[in-house]
Amino acid sequence: MAKRIAASKVSTTLLADLPEWGQLNSKPIAALVGLAPFNRDHGRYRGKRKPWGGRAFVRSALYLATLAVHHNPPLRTVHQHLLDQGNEQKVALIACARELLTCLKALLKSRTPWPDELVTARDPPA
Repeated sequence: MAKRIAASKVSTTLLADLPEWGQLNSKPIAALVGLAPFNRDHGRYRGKRKPWGGRAFVRSALYLATLAVHHNPPLRTVHQHLLDQGNEQKVALIACARELLTCLKALLKSRTPWPDELVTARDPPA
């Protein structure tokens, strides 16, 4: 039950606060939400690439949904791969949030619901 409520809150947030959702590709949507890394270069200085800007409310909803990465096998695989490469925990979570955004965009485009077999932990019986 709790997962359904969380999923409905994320989907409601995406649809309400991101009206461009259906018209843009994944990269512009990620930049609009604030999940795309931007460079901080100036002259010879090469700064770090960090995501910034965007719609904080949508970004925080996706980030909170990504915190349940242990219950989603595809995201868990991406998360573990990024950690094995030496990335920090926060960097891996932001990358998973962007991956989740891309998956949700693909599901919206194909008009298919989220597959139940992608969630390993089930709700307790009511």
